[in-house]
Amino acid sequence: MGKRIILTPSIRRILQQMGEQIKLARLRRNIPVQLIAERSGLGRTTIWQIEKGSPSVSMGAYAKVLHAIEGMDKELLRVCREDAPGRVIQDAILVRRRASGKRRRLIRHDQE
Repeated sequence: MGKRIILTPSIRRILQQMGEQIKLARLRRNIPVQLIAERSGLGRTTIWQIEKGSPSVSMGAYAKVLHAIEGMDKELLRVCREDAPGRVIQDAILVRRRASGKRRRLIRHDQE
């Protein structure tokens, strides 16, 4: 038997919202579930589970469905891209390092 996934209510709501957004994107484009199933290589039941935000469906299946909706899988690249809290932590570390006399070059994504 597979591992049971236990989620907090807030994560469950996020998945449900994501599923609803995927469904709306499909409906706005007037793409039937059957066509998404064919394009993605997944079953209709899996598509419906994704559109409900099921946590038991793999992230790869979500990506396949997004790709089947006219290449929307590239939206996944936005995840954690604008990491404002991480940048604050990074800057605080840089200030402490400079203050202590240590000099290290840190590559920032916006300088690549």
